Amino acid sequence: MAATLDVRPSPIAGQWYPADPRRLAASVDAYIDQAQLPAIEGQVIAVVTPHAGHRYSGPVAGYAFAALRSLNPDLVAVVSPMHYPEASPILTTAHQAYETPLGSIPVDREALHTLENELSPSGVNISSVRHDPEHSLEIELPFLQRALTKGFRLLPLMVRDPSPQVAQELGRALASVLAEQQALLVASTDLSHFFSQTVAEVLDQEILRRLEAFDPQGILQAEEEGKGFACGRGALAAVLWAAKELGGNHVQILHYATSGDVTGDYSQVVGYASAVVTRKEIA
Repeated sequence: MAATLDVRPSPIAGQWYPADPRRLAASVDAYIDQAQLPAIEGQVIAVVTPHAGHRYSGPVAGYAFAALRSLNPDLVAVVSPMHYPEASPILTTAHQAYETPLGSIPVDREALHTLENELSPSGVNISSVRHDPEHSLEIELPFLQRALTKGFRLLPLMVRDPSPQVAQELGRALASVLAEQQALLVASTDLSHFFSQTVAEVLDQEILRRLEAFDPQGILQAEEEGKGFACGRGALAAVLWAAKELGGNHVQILHYATSGDVTGDYSQVVGYASAVVTRKEIA
């Protein structure tokens, strides 16, 4: 008799996205199908995508995942923020798999162990947690389950400390772990929160300018300077640093919108963007 996986049950299905698998699959497919992608320049290494409830950020997230439909990664590293108080700079799950209404996704414990060993000399630690309530990592999983044509292993990471040291060390270690694998990076982040649409657009465009410039340090500095905000800035910077070491040399913004574009309320909005990081041939 096969052993049963120790699965992290979803704490957000039925709230952040549909709990019914048919409804969930149909809605995610619609978000991806409706994305009007520009031509993607180069080989995709990573995507950047928002993490609000699917109703709000799904139309933007669809662009990032539409860019993945031709890919067949064996391993997907999803790097998100951790919104809840934790002592460790980086968290991962202690479970063997993540569960969504679309099925379970096995966690690559070997890759996690290798990553921990890579990080160990820097003093940056990864702690494992059970039954975490974090939405920003899980929210991306149904999109991956529908966009990718075959099963994949998951490397789940939640960044609590968005300092440059942690983000850069994590990026370096991720690149080392993923270098010899058929792998994909996913950075989960929203942009500014609860400003008016007019103010949000200014703040968000500054983050997108630094993202398009492939400037992870600049993204981290934007919040200190009060020029732009991203709740997953540490996760985003880590993914950019990893992508650079894996040969990425181009960032392409795919789509931008705010929650106001869904709700019609532009007085206090949350910004969402999707982007792709590629390895582009230089003429």
